[in-house]
Amino acid sequence: MSDHSPSGGPLLAALDIGTNSFHLVVARAVGADRFETLTREKEVVRLGHGGGDMKDLAPDAIERGLAALTRMRRIADSYDARLRAVATSAVREAANAAVFLERARAEAGVEIDVISGIEEARLIHLGVLQAVPVFDQRVLLVDIGGGSTELLIGERGDVLAARSLKLGAVRLTDRFFPDGHVTPKAVRAARAHIRDLLTHFHRDVEIHGFAVAVASSGTAETVARITHAAGGGPPLTTYNCATFGAGAVGAAVRELARHRRPETRVQVAGLEAARADIIVAGVLILDGVAAMYGVEEFTFSEAALRDGVLVDSLARSAGRDGAGHHHLRDATARSIRQLAERCDDDPRHSGHVAELAVQLFDGLHSLHGLNGAARDLLEAGAWLANVGLVVAHSKHHLHAYYVIRNSELAGLTDREIELIAQIARYHRKSAPKANHEAFAALSADDQTLVRTVAAILRVAIGLDRSHRSRVSAVRVTVGPKRVTVIVDAAPGPDRDVSLELYAADERKPLLEDVLARKVDLVAADG
Repeated sequence: MSDHSPSGGPLLAALDIGTNSFHLVVARAVGADRFETLTREKEVVRLGHGGGDMKDLAPDAIERGLAALTRMRRIADSYDARLRAVATSAVREAANAAVFLERARAEAGVEIDVISGIEEARLIHLGVLQAVPVFDQRVLLVDIGGGSTELLIGERGDVLAARSLKLGAVRLTDRFFPDGHVTPKAVRAARAHIRDLLTHFHRDVEIHGFAVAVASSGTAETVARITHAAGGGPPLTTYNCATFGAGAVGAAVRELARHRRPETRVQVAGLEAARADIIVAGVLILDGVAAMYGVEEFTFSEAALRDGVLVDSLARSAGRDGAGHHHLRDATARSIRQLAERCDDDPRHSGHVAELAVQLFDGLHSLHGLNGAARDLLEAGAWLANVGLVVAHSKHHLHAYYVIRNSELAGLTDREIELIAQIARYHRKSAPKANHEAFAALSADDQTLVRTVAAILRVAIGLDRSHRSRVSAVRVTVGPKRVTVIVDAAPGPDRDVSLELYAADERKPLLEDVLARKVDLVAADG
């Protein structure tokens, strides 16, 4: 055990793989949803570049990223901390992201979750609530990264609205201020571009309103530092919860843009040299937010995405019971059910199928050995199996894959959304095959997971063939050669489950193949 390891709760590490910087935080869990920070590490990597879409990660950027990942992995290991890494816009937009992800796994020993912009905003919100006392207030959150800006309105931990915009300090610098060189004409063009994109969230702000505006990220901290330095005060140990007005943001834009090149811009008090080339773009975004949404004052949050990842990891761990199972987290469950209600013509049926599927999963646990995360994915896949009906009934299982894959589901990583989409895709018709492109792209373990839970889902769907919830519950007995599924009929006069037994029996071949046992479906006595 490392000398760094304190007594108490589990040790966790969160790594934010951003477009501009990588941020690591190592912490000890204190209770179910709090943590004590042990160390932080930051490296400016400049993983992503491009004025429009960041289509490729450059070879030298990949090498810098891998070197930083290796160093941060060593720091996490020195604390014996369990590491969770998430990647944002630069990786999620790159066509060659798979190269970076595979090398990160093989060379740095880091498994990376690529998260959507909406999930990024949700996690940032979780982190901010740890650092700024605004839980009971309606918050407008703005986080300006290198490749994107996340906007969110939240209250009491709930997300009321969120959007990710392709507005980032690196992205805008590459487009309007090459090499950090600033001209008045370029500033005007950047302002117009920022204003155009920020309009996409304007209606959400009008509908929900906000009581306080919180800004996280290096751009916001820089404005806090510049504002404080302009007042003549010495540097602070922390700028967390520091406030600055919209006027201070405008003043920072004018002072920074007055220096046309980064070499002279570093003279501005409070500005880090490593940020001198991209800071004008970042502060212009913050200035645009203030003007567009009527923000009079910002509060800076030192906590951001990496802190939210820690909170989310604690929530995932705390929800597990002794059997290693945990139910869908609240934000995820709401997001999934909202999608089902929009796209499924009978979401009540899908919810009942989800209950039966989870019961089958639990009853068969001694055979399949999958963990609680797989159980969650099965439950989500059951809820969303029929969302393809919004496109057409014919081939709706294929349409379901498309709908899920292109929906932003809160609380889920890109990999988890892909697995849910495939589980829903295989709820009927053809079983997973090696020549199916998306299935073939999965790891061997994930292929096993999809085959297993899709097989369970098929039987569960059969057990509600009438869409009338005639089957109230299922129990499983496991023998050396056979599995018996005992079906309990719902109380009431309509206790005939013969159609359900027939339909489930028709859908059991994949489950028999997965379990390497015959499956018998029988009605309970009485």
